[in-house]
Amino acid sequence: MKLDGLHVLILVANGFEDLEFYVPLMRLQEEGARVTVAGITANEPVTGKNGLHAMPRTSIADCSASEYDAIVIPGGWAPDKLRRYDEVKQLVRDFNHARKVIAMICHGGLVGISAGIVRGHPAVGSEGIKDDLINAGAVWRDEPAFRSDNLVWGRVVADIPDFCRELVIALAEQKSKSLH
Repeated sequence: MKLDGLHVLILVANGFEDLEFYVPLMRLQEEGARVTVAGITANEPVTGKNGLHAMPRTSIADCSASEYDAIVIPGGWAPDKLRRYDEVKQLVRDFNHARKVIAMICHGGLVGISAGIVRGHPAVGSEGIKDDLINAGAVWRDEPAFRSDNLVWGRVVADIPDFCRELVIALAEQKSKSLH
């Protein structure tokens, strides 16, 4: 499997977009990645926009970018909540500083904005954050999904297959580089 040996962190909070969480989670697992779900608190279920539940196994404050190969930030209302926490913003900055994959779909880009990592990058997300991305110095592109350096971008739920494809390719390339 392409992603054997990789460890990926997915952030959740109440109001996460159910499909943008579960589909990438399962796709990463299908490729052999070990996935850890992190929330503001550990072992307290969070509820998605459409009623599905997720169980964070660790708190974001207890996570370190050095322990993971990538971080995934699903959309929904959760990113607007997550970006209010200094430990979330610092963790994303640490991933970026280490040039590890940071994947953001739909409203997930709000976390990247607040972490200060989007300036100068092409970016996409929900139309609802277009102005936020532009105001943060990103260059808006209306495409389903793409990569800009270590950042993987996805637009909306309908684009999840393209987002997952870009994410898996980015991680496979990162894994290949670390082996050489």
